[in-house]
Amino acid sequence: MRERLEFWKMSASGNDFIIIDNRDGKVYDYFKDITEFIVKICRRHHSVGADGLILIEDSKSHDFRWRFFNSDGSEAEMCGNGGRCAARFAYMKGIAGEKMAFETIVGVIKATLHGTRVKLQLTQPEDLKLDYPIKLEDKEIFLSSVNTGVPHAILIVDDIERIPVSELGRTIRYHGAFGDKGTNVDFVEIIDEHHLKIRTYERGVEGETYACGTGAVAVGVVLKEKKLIKSPVNIETRGGEILKIYIGDEVYLEGEAHIIYEGILHEEALS
Repeated sequence: MRERLEFWKMSASGNDFIIIDNRDGKVYDYFKDITEFIVKICRRHHSVGADGLILIEDSKSHDFRWRFFNSDGSEAEMCGNGGRCAARFAYMKGIAGEKMAFETIVGVIKATLHGTRVKLQLTQPEDLKLDYPIKLEDKEIFLSSVNTGVPHAILIVDDIERIPVSELGRTIRYHGAFGDKGTNVDFVEIIDEHHLKIRTYERGVEGETYACGTGAVAVGVVLKEKKLIKSPVNIETRGGEILKIYIGDEVYLEGEAHIIYEGILHEEALS
């Protein structure tokens, strides 16, 4: 690296992210293989470690543009928890005000800050399908699905603590019903019409994560369509935070976004 590469580590609902101000394009100058860079820097125990990496870049029409990458180096269309972190980062760095709009692969995302709390407007849900069967090796299950920036499959369960999220989630994530790119998988337990519990198997991370913002929204969209909840709904994540989801003509995700530390990346972190 020709000069020091600064980054922030941030967390939202237990999802952690590395965020780099790349408005000058330096990351592309330093690292010709962006996938290799992301995989190495996101390794836990050996490098910074994170669920994903976010690049904040210039936009000609909005406050900024972002690129979001999973820890395996794949670029994702959207990430709700990452979006909240990106919004707070942009505000703290003077890139945007308390109300902002930024470009993503799936369209323009709006955000509003209130201290450490961020309310994020997601794109309109698409491809909603309710209660259809898919065949697994030993049984047939019924699930619903929706795209809230990224695809999600949703299963309602009686006891979320007893669900083998990693094993069953992996099976569904790679199921042929969801094409070559697969899907994220959300398991949800209904406590009452304003309170849910969720666990998520996230593609790209390839395991259970402490939370998934787009997954929480997907669960809210499906259950409201099935008339099982009312908006707004509080969704308790595996990381312990309760996300608030608003579902109407527009869809919002609200929760905390925290700065963990600021750092300087050393070349040895990529060895």
